[in-house]
Amino acid sequence: MNLNYFSYFSEIEDTFVRRRGKHLMLSPMDWALIESWKERSLPLHVVLRAIEHAFDSHEAKNHKRTVKTLLYCQEEVEAQYAEWLESRVGSHDPDTEVDTNDAAFPRALVLQHLDQSLGVFAVLADAREVKADELSEAFSRTVALLSEIRNDYESASQPDSRKLEESLTGIERLLDDAMRTVIAPTEMEVIELSVETQLKPYKRQMDKAAFTQTRDNLLRKQIREHFNVPRLSLFFL
Repeated sequence: MNLNYFSYFSEIEDTFVRRRGKHLMLSPMDWALIESWKERSLPLHVVLRAIEHAFDSHEAKNHKRTVKTLLYCQEEVEAQYAEWLESRVGSHDPDTEVDTNDAAFPRALVLQHLDQSLGVFAVLADAREVKADELSEAFSRTVALLSEIRNDYESASQPDSRKLEESLTGIERLLDDAMRTVIAPTEMEVIELSVETQLKPYKRQMDKAAFTQTRDNLLRKQIREHFNVPRLSLFFL
């Protein structure tokens, strides 16, 4: 069965909350971890299977403490992914391919998201114009690019949300680079310290690549929050 590209975050969240037994909001660190799995192309069905197995093992051991974070499942996710990679050597499985249909996102919903994003970045561009720096330029470029992307998506006979997501990801990279360029060194130090403090208790539990990716995602998230820059990705609709 094909798994829709856009269900990655929601499926993982739903599975974790269901096994947790009661609603618990995922932390920024948990979301960064999910994003790192997506960016490393871990198949959704492998991640979900690993989460289920991690909870099964936890319940079998009759632990008194409840699972409070998705990081509890990280080791099992990495183990299952390693086994999956080994099993895929020399093979091709069409069931692991991404479903690129747009059923998950009605055109009206996507256009609403793009219109709202355009409005936000127009305000950011106006407010930053006086500084005339790299971020000011990036905001202006974002408004122009989003306007073009929005009009193209609206007029397309067969809109492709996967390609739209790739375009939005490119703009986010542009913004991330600009924010890193203009942020004051002292402010960057505070953010880096905050991220290191959040991740320190989990460093030994995480694979090096996963730790690095999660750290980078948290760092980008806090820098965006510092400049009040919203996410453009359709994953955050």
